[in-house]
Amino acid sequence: MNKKIILPGGAGLVGQNLILYLKQAGYTNLVVIDKHPKNLSVLKKLHSDITIINADLAVPGVWEQHFVNVDIVIMLQAQIGGLNYNEFVRNNIDSTRLILAECQKYSVPYIIHISSSVVESTVNDFYTKTKRVQEQLITDSQIPNIMLRPTIMFGWFDRKHFGWLARFMQKIPIFPIPGDGKYIRQPLYVGDFCEIVLSCIKNNLTNQAYLISGQKHIYYINIIKEIKSAINAKSVILSIPYWLFYSLIWTWSRFDRNPAFTVQQLQYLVGKHEFDLIDWPTIFGVNQTPFTEAIKETFTHPIYSQIKLDF
Repeated sequence: MNKKIILPGGAGLVGQNLILYLKQAGYTNLVVIDKHPKNLSVLKKLHSDITIINADLAVPGVWEQHFVNVDIVIMLQAQIGGLNYNEFVRNNIDSTRLILAECQKYSVPYIIHISSSVVESTVNDFYTKTKRVQEQLITDSQIPNIMLRPTIMFGWFDRKHFGWLARFMQKIPIFPIPGDGKYIRQPLYVGDFCEIVLSCIKNNLTNQAYLISGQKHIYYINIIKEIKSAINAKSVILSIPYWLFYSLIWTWSRFDRNPAFTVQQLQYLVGKHEFDLIDWPTIFGVNQTPFTEAIKETFTHPIYSQIKLDF
C-alpha cells in the first residue's frame, strides 16, 4: 500500500475513476501529472491528499523529478479526438518518449500502459497511428510492462463519449442517429476496467497485451436508448441518412476547433469493429458489471454523475 504510483494524464475519465479505486484499495502515495487545469481542479477538490502536478508531459520540466522512487507508472495520457495531427503526435508520442526517458533514468520497475483496442483494428486515423507508435516505444524501452487495450469506455467523469451524448440528448428535442444505428459496439464500464488495473498491480502481470472489451455486443442505437432511459430524456431519437450526418459534423468542425465528435470518429462508429472476447473476468479475477446496471451507476450517482470534465 506504500507503493509510489504515478499517473501521467491522470485527470481524465480513467484517471479520475482510478484514483477513487486506488484509494479505496488503500494506496495513498499517488502522483497525478496532467495539463488540463479544469480537470485538475476537479481532482483537487475530490482528493486534497494526493500530489497533483499541472504540467505538459510533451515538454521537459520539473515534473520529471517526481519519477524518483516510483514503483509503478500507469500511463494514461492520450490525445483521443481532434483535427490536428500534430496534437496527436505531441500528446501520444512525444510525451511517451519523455516519460520513458524518466522511467529509464530512475529505473522504474513497472509500467501499466493504457492503450486502445483501435491498435487491433483496420482503422488508420490519427489516433490509431499514434497509439501504435506509442505501444512500440514502450516495447522498445524493455521496461517490464503490461498493455491494456480497452474498447470505448464509459462511466463517471465521462466528458466525451456517453457523457457527452447524454448531455446533448438533454439539450435538444431531436437526437439524430446516422443511418439505422445498427453498429455493433462493445463498450466497457470504466469501473470494471479500474478493477482490472488493480489486479495488474496486485499480481504484477508483465510483458503481455490484453484487449479488454465489454462482454456484450450491443447496437449503437440501443446504447442511445439505454442512456435516454437512465437520464429520463424527452428527446426523440431520429435516424437520418449517413451523408447528412457526415455533412453536419463536417460543417460543425469548421466552427469548432475542438469538436466533441469528428468525421473520423463518425467513420469509426459506422465501421465494422467487432473484437474477439477474452475471458478477462477470469484472467483478472474481476466481476463484470451488467451493461444496464453500469449505465444506471454512471448517470444516477448523486455526486460523480454530476461532475463534468473539460475536453
